[in-house]
Amino acid sequence: MTRRNFLKASVASAIAANGLTWFSASEVFGADTVLIPSASHWGPFKAVVKKGVLVGIQPLTDVDAMPTTMLTKGLISRVYHKTRVKYPMVRKSYLANPGGDTKRHLRGKEPFVRVSWDEALALTANAILTTAEKYGNEALFSSSYGGWSHAGLLRPQVLQGRLFGLIGGHSVTTGDYSGGASQVSLPHIIGDMEVYSPQTAWEVMADHTEVMVWIGCDPFKNNRIEYTVADHQMFPRWQLIKERGVKFVSINPQYTPTDVALGSEWVKIVPNTDTALFLAMSYHVYTTGRYDKAYLDKYTVGFDKFLPYLLGKDADGTPPKTPEWAAKITGIPAKKIVELAELFASKRTQFAGAWALQRAHHGEMTHWAIINFAAMLGKIGKPGEGVGFSWHYGGGGMPQSGAVMPVGLSQGRNPVKTRCPASRISEMLMNPGKQYTRDGATHTYPRVKLIYNAGNNFMSHQQNTNELLRAMNENVDTVICQDPWWCASSRFADIVLPATSALERDDMSTGGTYSNDKIYAMRKVIEPYGESLDDFEIFRRLGELMGVGYQFTEGLTVMQILEKSYNATNPKVPFAEFWEKGMVRIDVPDKMRRWVRHGDFYTDPAKHPLHTKSGKIELYCSEIDSFKIPDCPPIPKYLEPAEFLGNARPGQVHVVSPHPYNRVHSQMAQADVRFEQNVKGRQHVRISVEDAKAKGIRNGDLVELYNERGALIAGAEVTDQIMKGVVSLEEGNWIQLDSRGRCNSGAINIITTSVASSGLSQATSANTCIANLRKCTDAESENLAYEPPAIEQAGKLGLDIAGMKLMERAATIKGSTMASMTPGEKLFYERCTLCHVPREPGDFTKNQWHGITQSMFPRAGLDDAQRKLVLEFLEKNAKDAAAM
Repeated sequence: MTRRNFLKASVASAIAANGLTWFSASEVFGADTVLIPSASHWGPFKAVVKKGVLVGIQPLTDVDAMPTTMLTKGLISRVYHKTRVKYPMVRKSYLANPGGDTKRHLRGKEPFVRVSWDEALALTANAILTTAEKYGNEALFSSSYGGWSHAGLLRPQVLQGRLFGLIGGHSVTTGDYSGGASQVSLPHIIGDMEVYSPQTAWEVMADHTEVMVWIGCDPFKNNRIEYTVADHQMFPRWQLIKERGVKFVSINPQYTPTDVALGSEWVKIVPNTDTALFLAMSYHVYTTGRYDKAYLDKYTVGFDKFLPYLLGKDADGTPPKTPEWAAKITGIPAKKIVELAELFASKRTQFAGAWALQRAHHGEMTHWAIINFAAMLGKIGKPGEGVGFSWHYGGGGMPQSGAVMPVGLSQGRNPVKTRCPASRISEMLMNPGKQYTRDGATHTYPRVKLIYNAGNNFMSHQQNTNELLRAMNENVDTVICQDPWWCASSRFADIVLPATSALERDDMSTGGTYSNDKIYAMRKVIEPYGESLDDFEIFRRLGELMGVGYQFTEGLTVMQILEKSYNATNPKVPFAEFWEKGMVRIDVPDKMRRWVRHGDFYTDPAKHPLHTKSGKIELYCSEIDSFKIPDCPPIPKYLEPAEFLGNARPGQVHVVSPHPYNRVHSQMAQADVRFEQNVKGRQHVRISVEDAKAKGIRNGDLVELYNERGALIAGAEVTDQIMKGVVSLEEGNWIQLDSRGRCNSGAINIITTSVASSGLSQATSANTCIANLRKCTDAESENLAYEPPAIEQAGKLGLDIAGMKLMERAATIKGSTMASMTPGEKLFYERCTLCHVPREPGDFTKNQWHGITQSMFPRAGLDDAQRKLVLEFLEKNAKDAAAM
């Protein structure tokens, strides 16, 4: 070890031990210290680097309204954490016999063996090509979903999709966990996905809103992070809105950080029953004449088909949806339901529905019921009123610049069209060839034999973890994980490729997610940890092995890609100056400070129709009716969930799993910020005072949650801020199974169900979860989820890489290149396929694409001429193109 490396290692060890953290903006540094601008999901910052080691973070207080400890502490503690994957690794039994019996049941249990990059990449490429040769490219499956790995342009799931598209394609996920049900249903109902749409500008809310209704919605927690770079600008704005006298009402089984900050009135509700509440309020405003008939006539269709159900005259035989009916289901007294309905009818009211509501069995019904109620009150599209399903995300409420923003490399066109809904991976693995429906179309699950996972912790995200493990061990030959850390997905993989963290590479991002009023340089802060490589370089090297290296890079370096992307935004500041300073601001037009969601539609529905089949809000949807899906009716109905407190056994609890306070899903799980809330090293679980007393549980005890799907151990936080019968366990923990199969780390998906929301969306129903609760006195060890696995050293393997003939074999399965595409098609796959996986043109109708692209185009960085080309391509290939 050189003296320089020794010093770096010593300083890094000191940081790991002492937790060096943030510096104020006035801090003075010595000549041996440099400040490097960068940015992250947790906020923009200047990295304080001494002798090549990150020693601290300096938040940009003039940009970030509320730097969190995820930025000031977590970023440092995790980059130097012992769970970093330092070298390429292969699971011991897999390495011993790659083409034979690899003892798949030992995944997650046995040691890994260190190998060289040449050996690891050759094994990876060979596994990919062997799988494609034996089973076809459909057998290659990407679990690399979501793009949350870091805030930059060059995200691993995009780069992976690009590489695999050049060698014949692969099967991918479709939809997502976050808003999987509503992103399918709401384009039919209100003309846009809504869950990924900008919200009314905050100044409009401050001037017009009288009542703000949080329905499971918690922006003070969820907006601590963003898909791009968080700047927390809505936090002080919410305080200003409060000072204007707005009343906040929170309909939620727990009292949230938002409720604490804004003093919300708390209305406790049984989880998964919000649909019943909004149906009952709809019944009440109709029967008392408080509804707006003129609005319904002008702006909606289908009320005549919705009304019989409200009145108990529907063919399904269900009773009238009275407040008394709903009280028995929701736990909210009938008198309170009437009070709420009359308050919302008499005041200028904005309804803010959380994504969590639709992550449930029959989740499509909830947002729809809220829309129908708001429409009956004549509120949608009016200043400071209506519905919004993204107030808790992306800085919802901040005015939008509408500017062209930078984009990176595209995924391009995937020659393979087989897809799996994001939350249905276990079902796909267990049922190759099975048909399933989604959005009215019938699809077939591929026979998957290889999983490639880059930048995503699918082992922590997928519901019913034990089911997933069984499915993988029975059916998947090879699991490859490309990640900086020994997260759960790395621990259960066969080949692990160490990627750099975002601090060890150059990239670029934007902020905020909706406002798009800044561009950030994500400059490289430190050298790669161990032998890790950035994702671009890993895929470039794999591309070289398989003969598509030049097509993958198009002859460009990372810096050339970033400069080209930046210059495409027509910037006022030269790239070199931007890169040195680390940020440029984008002007926001004054008119956007008065922007109202659905406002143009309300002002002139003939000139600005919604992108639904009727052009109006669909209280009854004929398109959904035509699909004839047994578990998704064409109007919002209350359908009893498969499991909830209404059908639970005595003593059982409903487990909700909200987004974490100090993580981005499983990111930051091992960082020091976990100690702010962890109980005895495990994820904390909120338990009501009543339930804790009944079960002999005290604050700080270990508890066990268990059902027929699995068991986990968590730490009790006894509180009066959650209702009796409900416990709250944040999602995203890494997994550590004890000898009895219990997760000793508190990972929620050990006990969640993999039942689909419905046949319309095939989305997750993770918040539909009943479990037993007891005090745990038999934990076998401390939580070991954040310890690295056992590592063994290996001599040179002696692989005959040349003899594998990787380039020659890849040539036989290559897919199409960008050169064969029409201009609009090329733009679509270049600029509109940067999130999750590319949505296929046939996923939506022409009208739906016109609605969806209103939010998509600004983030894709397209000018007017380019937007026209893309729309022409989408219209020509839309779901209803052939029928027109």
